[in-house]
Amino acid sequence: MYPEQLVAPMRTDLTSAGFTELKTSEEVENNLSEQKGTTLLVINSVCGCAARSARPGVILSMLNSLVPDEYVTLFAGMEKEAVEHFRVKYLPGITPSSPNIALFRNGHLLHILQRYQVEGKTAGDIAQELASVYDKFCSKKNSPEEAEKLKTYIAGKYQLNIESLNT
Repeated sequence: MYPEQLVAPMRTDLTSAGFTELKTSEEVENNLSEQKGTTLLVINSVCGCAARSARPGVILSMLNSLVPDEYVTLFAGMEKEAVEHFRVKYLPGITPSSPNIALFRNGHLLHILQRYQVEGKTAGDIAQELASVYDKFCSKKNSPEEAEKLKTYIAGKYQLNIESLNT
């Protein structure tokens, strides 16, 4: 396990954008087995590709007009039991990696981006890929209020001009 003070800012990247953290196997099970609709689950990580492209890309993808019903996250190297349970039950046969970005509907995997598919991509590339996946599988419309709240968060977090997010 990593020191909590090291991972706290990395957790906050996603939770401040609207993700719910899952820390136990029971929380994973309750969320995915009883889920109705679509859920984006991110296995967060301390690695450079998570900081450079996975987390920012996922957050940017949340500005799409169609979005998942829920956003949840697990942290690799921290909630080991919960991550292991998730990988064994919901990603059987898929080589464990982190970061990992997976879209589920009613507990069934629809799309996954593994570490090797994140490495070398920009946050914009990941956001675009996820937006096309959302357009295919999601039906929840992003509210103008949520989009504005997220734009404000992104502008502050990444020191961007909020007008640049309106294009």
